[in-house]
Amino acid sequence: MLSRRGPEAAELLGALPVALMVVDEDGHIAQANAECELLLNQSERAMRGRSVGDVLALPEEAVGQDGRAFTAFDLALETARGQRLRVDLAAVELPDHPGWRMITLHNAASSRRLGVSADRAAAARSAVGAAAMLAHEIKNPLSSIRGAAQLIADGVDAQAMTRLVIDEVDRIAALIDRMEDFTDTRPLAVEPLNIYPLLAHARDAAQAGFARDVVIEERFDPSLPLVQANRDALLQVLINLMKNAAVALGDRGERRIRLTTSYRHGMSIAPAPGRPRLPLPIEICVIDTGPGAPEDIAEHLFDPFVSSRPEGKGLGLALVDKLVRDMGGIVQYSREGTPNETVFRILLPRAPKR
Repeated sequence: MLSRRGPEAAELLGALPVALMVVDEDGHIAQANAECELLLNQSERAMRGRSVGDVLALPEEAVGQDGRAFTAFDLALETARGQRLRVDLAAVELPDHPGWRMITLHNAASSRRLGVSADRAAAARSAVGAAAMLAHEIKNPLSSIRGAAQLIADGVDAQAMTRLVIDEVDRIAALIDRMEDFTDTRPLAVEPLNIYPLLAHARDAAQAGFARDVVIEERFDPSLPLVQANRDALLQVLINLMKNAAVALGDRGERRIRLTTSYRHGMSIAPAPGRPRLPLPIEICVIDTGPGAPEDIAEHLFDPFVSSRPEGKGLGLALVDKLVRDMGGIVQYSREGTPNETVFRILLPRAPKR
């Protein structure tokens, strides 16, 4: 509860909708808010007391001791874990605390989308993308149906042509069903789940089909508690991400996907400014050695109708994002490590203790 004097500093930091960290005169991180935790994929507890350079490679001017403010737009940065970011950065000295710096980090791509005109442009792009995708996908089966109808009229194997018409109509219906997935606003039923049978199911399904010639490695934390999730939704998310990874590997030499799990102590997010932070300690990663997304679309991967492949429909990752959010979690994309690997990281809530 707020006092009559107004909100405390910690409450203000937590409510800010921008990533912010406070660095002391020795260059160590003293505080980081929830948005900073989410952007850097580390908890404040893990960052506090560490040299800022051990967490994020910042320009020297941003942590300088000369008291000058520093601002940079669309700046490329890399975390100590190899995660690449593009941010708008501002650093200022704290009044009455010589040498202390307050550093804000705005996700550059997200900040470009702020404002009414940008929102309208994004909505327009989605509408255009939906129309283009539907036109492309429906035109082919309609052409087949028309051709089959003409052949039936000419007396050519009516039974086979009727089967073709039914198959093509089913294809159109399946496409519409996929589109309807995005309009379903009913809350997902979640329950305590052991994720390992689901991971095994997803692995077996992948190796029986689209990842038949891919090596799938598993690096699991065997002591994970139950996750709070929806069985079907989580299975669909895992299969979609593994299929995305298999396609990204292309025909390169040794094709390899790695599945990892871990428990992230202290990881939590605030779903909205001023809302209580929710712990998301259960981490599942799907990692591949493919080239990753082109830089111009990397920040939009989870938007509908965005795809790096000419034949892609841009619905798979958008649906992954929706399903994970419906389960109370988040999904992130990053390029990490040396050599760079593509990482899709799912963070989900732990099931309540019984």
